[in-house]
Amino acid sequence: MDTRVSTRRLPNVDAILAAIGFVLLVNVVGGLPGILSRPDSAWFRSLAKPWFYPPTIAFPVVWTTLFTLLGVALWLVWRSDADGRRLALGLFALQMVFNVVWTPAFFTLEALLLAFGIIVVLWVCIAATVLAFRRVDRRAAALLVPYLAWVTFAAVLNFEIWRLNA
Repeated sequence: MDTRVSTRRLPNVDAILAAIGFVLLVNVVGGLPGILSRPDSAWFRSLAKPWFYPPTIAFPVVWTTLFTLLGVALWLVWRSDADGRRLALGLFALQMVFNVVWTPAFFTLEALLLAFGIIVVLWVCIAATVLAFRRVDRRAAALLVPYLAWVTFAAVLNFEIWRLNA
């Protein structure tokens, strides 16, 4: 009886460190605009909000969770050698640009309608990224689904805040 442990089944330390690096990178890039844009401003507090506006604590918890899932998904695609990898990585970068731009448009520029336009484009970019990730690694695509769902909710929230305050 062979009692050796197959090293193929054990996680590679370098791979784990790379995955952690991707998670940290996505969290830093995604979280930086929130730190710089002051979502707790007097202007934002003064806005009328819809009845379904979540408690304030929900936002950092949800975004940290989502950015962590995005980091793992990005790592899965990055380490793959499947066809479509470059397109998937490019779409991921593009959607992150729109993700990052939304926060200052909404909170710094106080441009609710512009922010809504940005989040609609973000939604389209995320949907395209999910499809591209699916061609490379189905697990990575599945990890983006909660993000797409949250951005759908955030778009509705953005629209309602604009409508109530227009």
